[in-house]
Amino acid sequence: MGQPTPATDDGWWRSAVIYQVYVRSFADGDGDGTGDLAGVRARLPYLAELGVDALWFNPWYRSPMKDGGYDVADYRAVDPAFGTLAEAEKLIAEARELGIRTIVDIVPNHVSDQHPWFRAALAGGPERELFHFRPGRGEHGELPPNDWQSEFGGPAWTRLPDGDWYLHLFAPEQPDLNWAHPAVRQEHEDILRFWFERGVAGVRIDSAALLAKDPALPDFTEGRGPHPYVDRDELHDVYRAWRAVADEYGAVFVGEVWLPDTERFARYLRPDELHTAFNFSFMTCPWDAARLRTSIDGTLAEHAPVGAPATWVLCNHDVTRTVTRYGRADTGFDFATKAFGTPTDLELGTRRARAAALLSLALPGAVYVYQGEELGLPEADIPPDRIEDPMHARSGGTDPGRDGCRVPLPWAAGEPHAGFGGEPWLPQPDGWAAYAADRQAEDPASMLRLYREAIRLRPEFGDGPLTWLPAPDGVLAFARADALCVVNLADAPVDLPAHSARLLASGPLDTAGRLPGDTAVWLRA
Repeated sequence: MGQPTPATDDGWWRSAVIYQVYVRSFADGDGDGTGDLAGVRARLPYLAELGVDALWFNPWYRSPMKDGGYDVADYRAVDPAFGTLAEAEKLIAEARELGIRTIVDIVPNHVSDQHPWFRAALAGGPERELFHFRPGRGEHGELPPNDWQSEFGGPAWTRLPDGDWYLHLFAPEQPDLNWAHPAVRQEHEDILRFWFERGVAGVRIDSAALLAKDPALPDFTEGRGPHPYVDRDELHDVYRAWRAVADEYGAVFVGEVWLPDTERFARYLRPDELHTAFNFSFMTCPWDAARLRTSIDGTLAEHAPVGAPATWVLCNHDVTRTVTRYGRADTGFDFATKAFGTPTDLELGTRRARAAALLSLALPGAVYVYQGEELGLPEADIPPDRIEDPMHARSGGTDPGRDGCRVPLPWAAGEPHAGFGGEPWLPQPDGWAAYAADRQAEDPASMLRLYREAIRLRPEFGDGPLTWLPAPDGVLAFARADALCVVNLADAPVDLPAHSARLLASGPLDTAGRLPGDTAVWLRA
């Protein structure tokens, strides 16, 4: 193919609304029950009408799908379940014609066990140096080389018939790469160029803080010395080299960086490293005014020294959906086990999710919207025999996994499978059609219409800083430019501050014109 004009970095990413597409569950264009690129292309007008600036795609590469595509076998090929490379190129171009940029996912920590490198390594080739192979401990090497645990549960090591063990911080089908080897670095820089040359405007980096490993692969005790594989100093050299590649094309990065140390987190956002990183503090915060304000203030403060914009997200493909999380009377939700202390009230959760949408879209920085959030979808209960997420199996069935937020979208209320396409790869719950996009498009009070209007009005807040306004306990109120955002998280209604016009509300005001609990409003000063 001819090289297209590289994407230009005009700072669009600093305040963008970015829509996350989990391709497998977005829209099925060929009727086989799996979402695909043809389905996304057919729905581009919907995304343009929603008003988003960019699409972030979870991995669409060739993969055995042992972890939803995060086990990549070939970065230069689209998985046949999703389409072809030519279709991906058309999608990128067609979206750009509608003013929508494309962000793709890169999974640098590991590859699939079906990747040519790993298969050659298993055959005894020099590719073994590209991974972490070690002899075991114990009299006969029967014990793992160290005590590291997989993110999916169980040891982070698997033994091969020849007696050696290999490292995998995730599933056994996802062997970790050795980032101390120059060939690993060169390959990933070439992958970046491959996609940038096809018009991709940015890259989201999965598990961005895990790549570098202590070469000694020591046992690890929390709190004793540097972590052997999280946030190691040598990792910054990798991202400086990546940034030089991105700058050639005017492309941007967003890193998945989970770090409790805000100072170390900010190091990834220095001017010669990543452009942005996901903000998990805000996403995991309960529906509590004081804690949300602390999260917002902390996020803005940690980004300020490096001049990077904050990012805001309520949900993604790994987290229980917002309507379900917020549908509780208390704040005891456990993100690790996805357990609830009290039953979920979907009416309450929906009311809060609507208010949270206005809150996140009014904040300074970029906003990510996970597919289906604009439809107000709740978490779905997946029958145990239909769960595909490896987290479920690796936990012995104690973790329900992440499939509940990955159920295929409902597009048309009157069509089979709610208009998704063929019989979906994950079962849609009874009543799923009630959330269908076509039905919501006709309802002025729907979640979809709220998102469309909020994204349209978002420029009212300008690109300036946030100023908190005096407010009663349980209420968040702030100004940006000539617009105000007020969110009432308390039970009792509150009076609105002085304003010249009401722009948008997440729900009706009471008869006295006050803002009810679990409701947000945008005002013009």
